[in-house]
Amino acid sequence: MPDDSAQDSVGTETTSVPAGLPPYPFSNPSALEPPPEWARLRSRCPVARIELASGDEALLLTRYEDVRAMLSDPRFSRQLDAEDASRVSDSEDGGVFSRPSAAADEAADTGEPAASMLGGPGHRRWRRLVGKAFTVKRVQALRPGMVELAEQLITDLVGSGAPADIGPALGFPLPVFVICDLLGVPRADRGRFARWSDTMLNMTRFTQDEIDRSGREFSEYMTELVAAKRAEPGDDLLSDLAADMSATELVMTGQGLLIAGHETTANMIGKMVAMLLADRGHRWERLLADPSLVPSAVEEALRFDANPGFGMPRYISEETVAGGVTLPRGTTVVCSMASGNRDTDAFEGADDMDVARRPNPHLAFGVGPHSCVGQQLARVELQTVLEVLLRRLPTLALVEDPTDLRARQGLIVGGIDRVLVRW
Repeated sequence: MPDDSAQDSVGTETTSVPAGLPPYPFSNPSALEPPPEWARLRSRCPVARIELASGDEALLLTRYEDVRAMLSDPRFSRQLDAEDASRVSDSEDGGVFSRPSAAADEAADTGEPAASMLGGPGHRRWRRLVGKAFTVKRVQALRPGMVELAEQLITDLVGSGAPADIGPALGFPLPVFVICDLLGVPRADRGRFARWSDTMLNMTRFTQDEIDRSGREFSEYMTELVAAKRAEPGDDLLSDLAADMSATELVMTGQGLLIAGHETTANMIGKMVAMLLADRGHRWERLLADPSLVPSAVEEALRFDANPGFGMPRYISEETVAGGVTLPRGTTVVCSMASGNRDTDAFEGADDMDVARRPNPHLAFGVGPHSCVGQQLARVELQTVLEVLLRRLPTLALVEDPTDLRARQGLIVGGIDRVLVRW
């Protein structure tokens, strides 16, 4: 890509893409290897023009400092449903970042403000209310239950025999059980969320009718659940929030937390195990020798992840500068936190996985007012899974060569098709 490609994009108001722009997301050589474009763009073109799955054009930030600054700047908004915003997905509605939920549509029809989806005071209020459930103290109180659940899932995995796919055996069920229990969702319903979230988070695989149907089903389910919580409150987050949120806000909160609370962590469990076993002698066996490194190993897996999915799109609400380039209002910018996490200007030995790395100010959970509200929960889930696996299955190993692992295609949050293990 020529060095002036970013400058050529400045001032464009349409989202139609000229011939020759690289399609984004970039392809990984394998599920554990970063796209070569990351390093090239960081050094030559840190604000690069890209073509999204929709065919629309956007700009991509790849350097650590630029990404961090963008995520912290209120001028980079989440208003991806603006008329001149680029569409992420090839679906008619532009994808999950542009798509209002069925509950939000209903709220708009009735004039009710959907504060949980807004920036500014409405979003700050939402974070304050929801954040109470994700404090370090409250999340740590969930750890004994997570340990018990991980023990049972690994017992079942061993009982089924090797080889086993770590994703469906452990990676998916543990975070789903945890978030269902936290929100007060019956465990018997947990299987339904996989289909809904897969449909809603995919960029290329489903028709608009399929996406709309999943959205309606999910919204109808959450609407019924919220009504039940309001009628008979229980010991769960939705019941706790009922006094401070409208029914619409509760539905949207439940949907957002259920998808974010299981899909990303479920994928990360599989990726973390694959990363540690890909260089077993220097990573897995080091943790076996010193389990106190588990917390730093989890942070390093989050930083080192070469397969995080799409990244974080933002809409420029007023002219600003990023990476030395002036960006006009109406520009859609995608920040690659994963590329930033491999930036050698921010991390010494950025392309090496060091399970003892400290400090580790990675960008995996974002930064600023829209950073992941459930990041403490995700950390404890990942630490718990890793601690129990090391204790119960110290001989764990990959069945396939690491270079043969394949990244999941088209999903906003990335992932690996399968991680087969033996012990």
